[in-house]
Amino acid sequence: MTKYIFVTGGVLSSLGKGITAASIGALLKHSGKQVGMLKIDPYINVDPGTMSPLEHGEVFVTQDGAETDLDIGNYERFLDASFLRTSNFTTGQVYSSVIERERSGGYLGQTIQVVPHIVGEIVDRIKKAGEGHEILVVELGGTVGDIEGLPFMEAIRTMKHDDEVEGTFFIHVTLIPFIKAAGEHKSKPTQHSVQELRRIGITPQMIIARSEEKLPRTFKKKLALACDVSSDSIIEAMDEQTIYAVPLSFLQQNILAPIAKELGLGELKPDMEQWDSLVKKIVSPKHHVTIGFVGKYLELKESYKSLIEAFIHSGAHLDTRVAINWIDSEKIETQGAEALLRDCDSVLVAGGFGNRGVEGKIEAIRYARENKIPYLGICLGMQLSIVEYARNVLGYADANSIEFNPKTTHPMIYLIDNFIDQSGETQLRTHHSPMGGTLRLGEYPCETKEGSNLRTAYNGETLIYERHRHRYEANPTYREALEAAGMVVTGESHGLIEAVEIPNHPWFLGVQFHPEFTSRLQSPNASILGFVKATFAHVNPA
Repeated sequence: MTKYIFVTGGVLSSLGKGITAASIGALLKHSGKQVGMLKIDPYINVDPGTMSPLEHGEVFVTQDGAETDLDIGNYERFLDASFLRTSNFTTGQVYSSVIERERSGGYLGQTIQVVPHIVGEIVDRIKKAGEGHEILVVELGGTVGDIEGLPFMEAIRTMKHDDEVEGTFFIHVTLIPFIKAAGEHKSKPTQHSVQELRRIGITPQMIIARSEEKLPRTFKKKLALACDVSSDSIIEAMDEQTIYAVPLSFLQQNILAPIAKELGLGELKPDMEQWDSLVKKIVSPKHHVTIGFVGKYLELKESYKSLIEAFIHSGAHLDTRVAINWIDSEKIETQGAEALLRDCDSVLVAGGFGNRGVEGKIEAIRYARENKIPYLGICLGMQLSIVEYARNVLGYADANSIEFNPKTTHPMIYLIDNFIDQSGETQLRTHHSPMGGTLRLGEYPCETKEGSNLRTAYNGETLIYERHRHRYEANPTYREALEAAGMVVTGESHGLIEAVEIPNHPWFLGVQFHPEFTSRLQSPNASILGFVKATFAHVNPA
């Protein structure tokens, strides 16, 4: 049977429950345990796929094609593992399942209620996520006291008494404010948050105390007594220079001891030697490069969370700080690419949806191509590199994607009517298809071309697997014309164009997939690592 560690949050949101859960999961995995991860989101959306990036941050795509919360990305990056759609569910999914079952007669005429039916569905989903794992770390989104979170709180409370559950451990992440005028830490918000948990029927066994200042020993003892936890279960969580230092900080405070004691895990000794070495290179790297990151969701950097982290991973393995120069693609349209990109060592054009800022991205690509600056285009960044080449090399003045100009006479990027989805089924989509769930999602194979930057980056692999999240595809009708003019297709998947390059360029690669989704601290993604290597070589020619 599976043992469960539940991570809840109190006082306010954005305290780092996801990093806390991922850090604990990483320490347990490095101790030799089989660890699963689950994020529960109390919002009513079925998934975050149709949410604005400015509303919710990045949508993280799993191997099996689920559009999930960005915390699933943190789990994968920390545990160096791939999780599936069962690792994230929402209120919307829970209610949809229950209502669908009721409509089909699955409840045999019962009156459907939050208790036991909604709560029961939640428990069933938690148990399903725990299958095959010795330990499941469960992060409950939101804050204790939120109305939408109450059914989930009731569900995890009941699991303490479930005969199918081997053991439970409750961790509460909370804020310890420091009042500068008084020079004091205040425990009252945490006490009230714990009292609310107890009212629900949950008694936390560990407090993760977020604070800007180090907690005095006397304060920690006071907090432990007030919250009825042992003194070794008050764990400080101060801001670190990098999130990857958090597991090391937790380890120094012996966080695993009370968890192991309560769950009967024996003595845990995680091997964090490589992790520690990489963290030191993140904090104090020997080298430095600057990448021009051209995007349009810059008001909320969390929209590009996986990409930001992927550069940190590659930088750690190359002992290089990868500085990001954030460039709004709309500003390029008014100020020009030269003015905004001239101080950058390379150029990245990231993915996105909608036509805002597209012309600025095209100008950035032209600048990188003509000035022989290393370039990486991801998803839309690949598609627009084809459009730019068609306009400025092939001479197709109105070349475009039908996403932005349905009447273009040169649709370099188009919408295919049907394709084989991640599960092997044929899926139909049109301009009128609903937004949710009609993208090409999840992991697909990609055949690489001999002698290409792509194959070199992947150490000679002829077949690679990467994740996708897009609706439009490169039009193969123009492949012959593009290749004759010097832009070569170097990656293909079931007849679809997956990667393009310009051999007559120091390093130019556009990929339809999202390489950032498979980048981890201990195993950086090959495409992004190759791009950072090319950037370093551009700055430091042999």
